Amino acid sequence: MLVARKWWGNKRLDYAMYCPEALQHFPTNALPHLFHTSFWESLDVVSFILRQVVVVDSSSVDLQPSIDSQLFQPNQPREKWISRRTALKTKNITPNHRGNDVLVLEDKPQRLSARFMYGPLDLVTLSNEKVDIHIVKDQSTKQWDYMGHALTDKYGKVTYQVPADQRLPQGLYPVKMVVRGDHTFTDLSLLVLPPHSSVVLFSIDGSFTASVSIMGKDPKVRPGAVDVVRYWQDLGYCIMYISARPDMQLRKVVSWLAQHNFPHGMVAFMDGVSADPMRTKAQYLKSLVKESTIDIVAAYGSHKDIGVYNSINIRPDRIFVVGKVPKKAHSLAQVLNEGYAAHLQDLTLSSKISPSTCNARLFLQKSSFTLPGQKIKGKKNTQHQLSSSLPRGSLDRSPAITVDNSGNTIIDPGLQGGYSNSSKVRGRIPRLNILQRIPDDQSSGGAQSQLPNRKSLSS
Repeated sequence: MLVARKWWGNKRLDYAMYCPEALQHFPTNALPHLFHTSFWESLDVVSFILRQVVVVDSSSVDLQPSIDSQLFQPNQPREKWISRRTALKTKNITPNHRGNDVLVLEDKPQRLSARFMYGPLDLVTLSNEKVDIHIVKDQSTKQWDYMGHALTDKYGKVTYQVPADQRLPQGLYPVKMVVRGDHTFTDLSLLVLPPHSSVVLFSIDGSFTASVSIMGKDPKVRPGAVDVVRYWQDLGYCIMYISARPDMQLRKVVSWLAQHNFPHGMVAFMDGVSADPMRTKAQYLKSLVKESTIDIVAAYGSHKDIGVYNSINIRPDRIFVVGKVPKKAHSLAQVLNEGYAAHLQDLTLSSKISPSTCNARLFLQKSSFTLPGQKIKGKKNTQHQLSSSLPRGSLDRSPAITVDNSGNTIIDPGLQGGYSNSSKVRGRIPRLNILQRIPDDQSSGGAQSQLPNRKSLSS
């Protein structure tokens, strides 16, 4: 239980272990026999394990919690609701406040907006009530600065524009909007960009999940999807997640991204329910490209997103789609028939992909979405973390992970020699009982002796 609490909960490793999609059609009682020899199609498992057993030199460790993990204390005390009916309407109902992240050019109006609702289906609208706006202006102090307050309209919306004399320079700023009456809040980000910043776009609808709906019971993530997103993040590009779904689903979807360790990025959902969600999505992107002058280097999605991406003039060789695609659309995009794992290998070998050269790479976060209460340790004055692309990191060689005769997954102790002098291994490498051993009479012959290597996975 101690290891489970320290290693991000009981389900963390389950999220990171993948198997071929064909196994979804197998009978449930047949899966335990195959689980022991499941394919590890992502380096997320290796990266995760190394973060637990490796620590950097204590002189370069920042033991202070991150901004997200700090206990936020509003400066303004709770007040009575302006409307007496609000206390009755919001009693014993879970808040569902949300707001899209904002991308804006420097020296342009910095306008923040959010919607404040209660209940998973927006049963109650918070109308005509005070909302306080807090922003972290200085990343070195990590202090929340009170900017002012605004009133919600009859639809629960709040719009706040940063005063012209307080406009923020280029950078990424956490924003917290707090309801004065009950201190519930929503988080979003303000990204102030230089002109023509490079962005990589990821559509959440049908491209990350292997199941039909992301609102289902923890739908499975497509193998290699996290690695592809992290690859672009490591090159210094701004990551943006977009969905045609109504914004009432934003909180749950972002939690799903955090559970699967997706890299941090800007998130945008559509405002309310639309009769033509893809058209609304295209209009949002057109407006974003026009106002912020971003350059979309690559775009990922499903076959439904091809028309959306074509409408904003993205080149067909930079549109990547997964899943079933009509034959007439094959000339309009690059179809990833072999999945994200093979696509990642093509990206690393391609000479056409180069690191980002825009100034935004200097302040973009190289981290993952975090869950409430999760603390992250890292080096001082840097937000770079171990990525799944280990060969480009500080490792001299890839770690050897095998299974011993007792069914325990172990890391080769010789791994310690592959680190630079600034890193060290904490004690001896523990033996991690990640996979539960299957009795010999129930397992296939010799299958548990060794996990398949990376080459066998791609074949």
